[in-house]
Amino acid sequence: MSTPASESLSAQRNDDSFPDIWDEIVWRGLIHVSTNADELKALLAGEPITYYCGFDPTAPSLHLGNLVQLLLMRRLQLAGHKPLGLVGGSTGLIGDPKPTSERTLNEASVVAEWVGYLQAQVAKFLSFEGDNAARLVNNLDWTAPMSAIDFLRDIGKHYRVGTMLKKDAVSTRLNSDEGISYTEFSYQILQGLDFRQLYLDHGCVLQTGGSDQWGNLTSGVDLVKRAEGATVHAIGTPLVTNSDGRKFGKSEGNAIWLDPALTSPYAMYQFWLNTDDADVVDRLKVFTFLDRAEIERIGAAHTAEPFKRVGQRTVARLVTELVHGRAATDAAIAATDALFGQGDLEALDAATLESALRELPNTTTPASTTVAQLLVDTGLSPSLGAARRSIAEGGVYLNNVRVEDEASMLESSVLDGRMAVLRRGKKTLAGVFVE
Repeated sequence: MSTPASESLSAQRNDDSFPDIWDEIVWRGLIHVSTNADELKALLAGEPITYYCGFDPTAPSLHLGNLVQLLLMRRLQLAGHKPLGLVGGSTGLIGDPKPTSERTLNEASVVAEWVGYLQAQVAKFLSFEGDNAARLVNNLDWTAPMSAIDFLRDIGKHYRVGTMLKKDAVSTRLNSDEGISYTEFSYQILQGLDFRQLYLDHGCVLQTGGSDQWGNLTSGVDLVKRAEGATVHAIGTPLVTNSDGRKFGKSEGNAIWLDPALTSPYAMYQFWLNTDDADVVDRLKVFTFLDRAEIERIGAAHTAEPFKRVGQRTVARLVTELVHGRAATDAAIAATDALFGQGDLEALDAATLESALRELPNTTTPASTTVAQLLVDTGLSPSLGAARRSIAEGGVYLNNVRVEDEASMLESSVLDGRMAVLRRGKKTLAGVFVE
């Protein structure tokens, strides 16, 4: 079945300027830490291997950080390898240790519902056809039947407490006022169990994840070595951070979600459009399937004329297409243009316009409210006096039409009977909704 992501993935291609996939993912900056690099390079250049990445249902949607993993999975699949997408029905009931405090445990019924949501999102980015078809797995299938005695005897005996205490996530919590519960302390054993089970069931020899999960990734590598005498590997990707160095994610409260109900296509497009100039090339490498020559061409054009924002527009369009499809992306671009006076606001569908206005400073008000008051209510002007001066100077627009009279009211300029776009100057926008 075709999905928005698969349609866009088919339109982009893996980089054929590299002799093997290892060189490509290194060039794209996707390796922050790994097990033996020479062995990994040889492994990925040989016969197809089975690899996996796990996603815990601790929220009803995946987010931007997870997208790095999904696209890495797709790159490896395009190179001929066989992906397993694991959604953690059991690990999602526990949650990996947060740096600051204990997680709130969700009800089993909620976690089960979220498993379905995440499986659908993971499936959008992989192919389930051909010799290297993807498979979805749920770790609840092998942990639920296991007794506590079996877990301690068969799995726990391979772990050394001293080693577990040295894991970054654990040591950070141990040194905090919050401490760490035995529940979260045991999370790394559960994730190690996953790798061992997938090794036994599917011959899986590689796990990928974020570099902040390195302790959990190596837990599985060590368990397979101790329990089965086999060598398996792990790759930790760099974290996606904003300009102040903070990572994007639900734990930071600034997640960019893949579910359009949580982060609209317009909001996602705007997020990428606001990429810092210094980050544009890196974002193109990590989040698109453009080849090396094309990325270098865009990078050169961006460096020569950064004010044209060629790089930002390219990454915004391609990533929003990957996640939400072409139609939703076209609508987001049309809304962006129309809001800033370069397109027809009345041509936008109401849902797209509303989602865009909800992302702006906005107010809900009677239709009889004056434009001057709207400027104050939305924060575009600090006072009525300042609002009236802006109008008199010709710098205020309602639905891209200049407001000539400071006594003008909202009621004559409402779109779809219930909303309007207020703008001061060229770039300062707000949304207005009619009561």
